[in-house]
Amino acid sequence: MIAYLRGNLISKDEGAVIVETGGVGYEIHMAQASIETLPAKGSEAEVYIKESISPYDGTSLYGFNSAEERDLFELFKSMPNTGPKKALEFLNKALKSLPDFRKAVLTRDVRLLTGIFGFTSKTAEKLITLLREKMQDIKIAGEARISAEGGPAATALPELLSALGALGYTAAEVRRAVSALQQEGINPDEPVERLVTRALARISK
Repeated sequence: MIAYLRGNLISKDEGAVIVETGGVGYEIHMAQASIETLPAKGSEAEVYIKESISPYDGTSLYGFNSAEERDLFELFKSMPNTGPKKALEFLNKALKSLPDFRKAVLTRDVRLLTGIFGFTSKTAEKLITLLREKMQDIKIAGEARISAEGGPAATALPELLSALGALGYTAAEVRRAVSALQQEGINPDEPVERLVTRALARISK
């Protein structure tokens, strides 16, 4: 079973990449947020792999930038009626901030799961019910920094994420900019327009 690949990144398309190693090109399905953090085409890439076997499509490879991503994907896939493609969709949302996603599930924070990560209320409740105990065993590096209990995260951050996405910036660029703003500090009274200006300054660096 393939668990890890390192080789030349041949292509980066929406939802999949091709990595060549040992003269063989492997098509690997990935969350778009993970693809955006990979190096440029022609560079060496390292991808953690999970195989999925279907009686209709044969063997498919699913890739991740870290063991953390892979473990969370497996957790999503353990949910009833959740195949690998749906699990990738869930992972793509969670990748906005893995530490904050983990915290939201553990603390039953539906507002954070819907307002920041974009899950529906029904799916958020389902994630909490089915994954909360299992999430205790998932180790994720970094600290949670977002709180949906009032303050800027409850109002400004969702608007900021939406505004930056509408301007055409990638999920990876948005995550880096927002993370930088959170480290610097966000004034609860700071207007969204000002936050967008600050975020654009971080992206342009």
